[in-house]
Amino acid sequence: MVTLKQIAEELGISITTVSKALKEYPDVSKKTRKLVRETASMLNYKPNSFAVNLRTRESKTIGLIIPVIVHHFFSSVIKGIIEQAEKKGYLVIILQSNESYELEKKQIDLLLSKRVDGILISLANGTADFKHLNDVIENETPLVMFDKIAKMVKCSKVIIDDRKASYKATQHLIDIGCKRIAHFRGPLLPQNSIDRFLGYKKALLDNGLEYDSSLVYICECGDMSFEEGKLNAKKLLKEHKDVDGIFINTDLVAIGAMTEFMKQGVKIPEDISIVGFSNWFMASVISPSLTTINQPGLEMGINAFKLLYKEIKKKKKNSDFSFKELVLDTDLVIRESTKN
Repeated sequence: MVTLKQIAEELGISITTVSKALKEYPDVSKKTRKLVRETASMLNYKPNSFAVNLRTRESKTIGLIIPVIVHHFFSSVIKGIIEQAEKKGYLVIILQSNESYELEKKQIDLLLSKRVDGILISLANGTADFKHLNDVIENETPLVMFDKIAKMVKCSKVIIDDRKASYKATQHLIDIGCKRIAHFRGPLLPQNSIDRFLGYKKALLDNGLEYDSSLVYICECGDMSFEEGKLNAKKLLKEHKDVDGIFINTDLVAIGAMTEFMKQGVKIPEDISIVGFSNWFMASVISPSLTTINQPGLEMGINAFKLLYKEIKKKKKNSDFSFKELVLDTDLVIRESTKN
């Protein structure tokens, strides 16, 4: 590794002058600064990041914990975070909890031991205890939660209004004439799964339709279960042949259900209209294309990093800051899986 001392010896100037020149100090002449930069480049000088981090008390790294990486929504979130992080000179350590509470706890401990400047997290479906998150706050490490959050944890959050979005999805089914509307929901625990169920239920009751708990089918694997979509579609056809509409918690489950319905000769949307959630790319290319709620993943990633960055900067300056909850808009994308 080339050092400041070697550059100084090459030019016959002091180490202090080299250091100041590389930092663009105005008390070093423009000519000397240019000469130092050119020499540093010629010698392939790289700043000692460890020493810089000790001096500035910043690691210039942040941690990102997500439930699954191979997911259209989360891949969009990651893209938004990395784009913003690179602009500010931050490295992003990406970890996948694989929907495991135990793994999520270990990953939090790992990031704290690495002394990251801040942590972004979307919770695993299995997370019911939040001590590890409160440990982050007690450690005075900035924490921002997004998408799957814990309302009881006092930190900044970036979310959508899941109740409002699912209400909108269910209302669309009612508006096109559906009378018996089922719901394929996620696991009982995550807050967004709860809120999407509550939005579905409220839309029914507000429109004078009876809520029937037997029309609610749980997908234990959450967002990723194509197979559970197929399985619950089979159950629905056996137990409720009069269902004419379904609001489904996520697009991949919806596509699994559509696959099974078409296999059994059920016509979409003539026999059953279906609305998904997330707006995966495949929702627009399957046949029939899927009506769905557009969830702004890229925008969520951008805003989550911006919130975290502000808190990192305020912490460095020992400034007070208040936690913020940013709620992003969603919209309904109407396609061929629901009747005109």
